[in-house]
Amino acid sequence: MRKTLTYLVLVIGAAMFAYPFLWMLAGSLKPELEIGSLGLLSSNFTTASYRQVLTKVPIGKAFINSLIVSCSATLSVVFFGSMVGYALAKLRFAGSAVLYTLILFTMMIPFQIVLIPQYILMVKLGWTDTYLALIAPTMMSAFSIVMFRQLFLSIPSALIDAARIDGCSEVRILFSIIWPLSRPVMITVAILSFMASWNEVLWPLMVVRERSLMTMPQIVTLFSIGGEAESQLGSLLAAATLLSLPVIIAYSFFQRYFIESMASIGLKG
Repeated sequence: MRKTLTYLVLVIGAAMFAYPFLWMLAGSLKPELEIGSLGLLSSNFTTASYRQVLTKVPIGKAFINSLIVSCSATLSVVFFGSMVGYALAKLRFAGSAVLYTLILFTMMIPFQIVLIPQYILMVKLGWTDTYLALIAPTMMSAFSIVMFRQLFLSIPSALIDAARIDGCSEVRILFSIIWPLSRPVMITVAILSFMASWNEVLWPLMVVRERSLMTMPQIVTLFSIGGEAESQLGSLLAAATLLSLPVIIAYSFFQRYFIESMASIGLKG
């Protein structure tokens, strides 16, 4: 009975979380007059809302822009985060504890506080309306450094010492020995970094004005509040669905590693 109740509660909770997305997906396929109903089914499903979105905004180009920016930021976060995490976990140097404390401190600073200084820096460097303005501020992540450091602390130092005795450099140890052991955490960091970069809208709105460089969240936001949707709820739901699908697909492929990592990595030490 207890197990049955547990599964019942989980099913109800899953349905509550999934219903808004399913309603959005169903609403994007319904005629405009039927969207207001709470039901998911309709006898008049249509793709008119998607055709309207694809006709009025360059969603394909925005998708490519978002893919370039998100993948570049994700690869950079994994690469540099693992290097810094390895140095803090396995290399002894003066000030490492202070440096780690500073990294933790940066996680407590709201993004809005550094927004204006970052924008001024992009203007001074002449990077506005370029991919660099979208990628450069997201190339490092304090969260990824903490995750990698905690994982590397759990790896036996004897393994690394044996590699050093065999003549491996620190870089080779990281990429040839440590990385293969870190796949769950690397995928977790990659998913979270990709989601954060893909969903970012405020920063692109500040540094990009050219329509050909706009990302999907930016183009969908302008489509929603700029009048191009013409107050058509179906078009808004279709645009939101197109925006969320890549993240959902990516997570569905890598969820096993994500759950494995979150269950096995603690934040102690």
